[in-house]
Parts: sequence; C-alpha cells; structure tokens
Amino acid sequence: MTSQATPSSSDDALEARIVVLISGAGSNLQALIEATASSDFPGRIVAVGSNRPEATGLERADQAGIETFVLDHTGYSDRQSFDVDLLRKLEGYNPDLVILAGFMRILTPDFVRYFRGKLINVHPSLLPRYQGLKTHQRALDAGDSVHGASIHFVTEELDGGPVIAQAEVPVLENDTADTLGARVQAREHVLYPIIARWFCEGRIALGNDEVLFDGSPMPAILTLPADVYQ
Repeated sequence: MTSQATPSSSDDALEARIVVLISGAGSNLQALIEATASSDFPGRIVAVGSNRPEATGLERADQAGIETFVLDHTGYSDRQSFDVDLLRKLEGYNPDLVILAGFMRILTPDFVRYFRGKLINVHPSLLPRYQGLKTHQRALDAGDSVHGASIHFVTEELDGGPVIAQAEVPVLENDTADTLGARVQAREHVLYPIIARWFCEGRIALGNDEVLFDGSPMPAILTLPADVYQ
C-alpha cells in the first residue's frame, strides 16, 4: 500500500477533513463535535464510523448531522480483511486526520503505515505506563498517586506511538476503577479537541520517531498536571 499523507486540496473547503472512529458511547466524539462546531475551528468532522452497529455514539453523530457508517467486524474472517475494507471506506472521505475515540480494534501494520502521521489515539493511562486494557485498575493496584490519559500518534507498536500530550488526575484514597476512569475521561474531553485543533492548524506533525511542534521536535510531552484538575 502507498501512503497518502498530504492534506486534502479540496476546493470546496479549507478546513481539514476529520473522520472519527468509535466503538461505544462516543463521549470523546461528543467533545470533538462540540469543539468543531465553533466557527473558528480549522477542521470539520466529515464522517463517524464504527465497528459495532449498536454503538450509541453513532446517534450523537446523527444528531449533529454528520454522516455515519458501520463496518461490523464480526462479519470478517480476519483482521486484515476488515482493515482493507476500512481503509477503502476512509479513502472515500479523503481525511486529513483520522481520530480514534474509543475505537476498540487493533489495527494492522499495513493500515497504520498507510495513514502514518494522520492517525491519532487517546489511551487511558500516562504512557508508557499501562499499555493495553484495564488501565485504571492497574494504576490502583500499583498504588499510583497520579493517573491520566495520553494522546499519541498511532504507529505499528500497540499504544507505543510518540505521545503528543497527557492529562493527569490525582488518585484519591477511595477511588475505584470506575470513579478514577470517570475523572480521566473528563480530562480527555478537554485535551482531545485541543490536540485536534493543533493538528488541523498544522502545528503538530509526526517526524521520524518524534512529535514536531511548529516544525521543531517537542522538548517534552505537553502535560496538564493533576494539581490544576477541575
């Protein structure tokens, strides 16, 4: 497959074209919908896709007048064939940015390489800690005092792409995985639209193995610290 990492040159809109992929309720999607509805936002969501027909986040997109599509992964014999169809579907929207917002699929290397530099994900931990699942319980089990979320470029390594930004939350004495997860998610809703805006403005990009900010390597991961948590 041949990468197509150049921005869209469509004459009918100057905004960056965004496709959001979800698998569930779409709370981060809702934050992105609200942010991109602003007249000064430099991008627009042209489609929302899901691998699960029952994903309630699709209703959020419908209510906002955004086109939706479903590719049910259970109808495919393997991951590769699903990703081939997903890639073809996305090609039809000519996206400048593909946002994974609770998209619970491990993407194949061919898919990731094709969209290199145009694919970002949110992960509910302070990467590189707690790659994979059940991150909130793992943070509690480890006795962490601070937990959070990371937004990163997607590469072939699962949850291992260069981190763009993180948001911290304090771990409270009586926290459960659910209560901790809810506070982390609230911070995701603040951070994800900021990063999407920066990408659409051309301020952030993926270099060789690093995040570029205004054309230069970022000296450190942008972090919203726990002590300013609201």
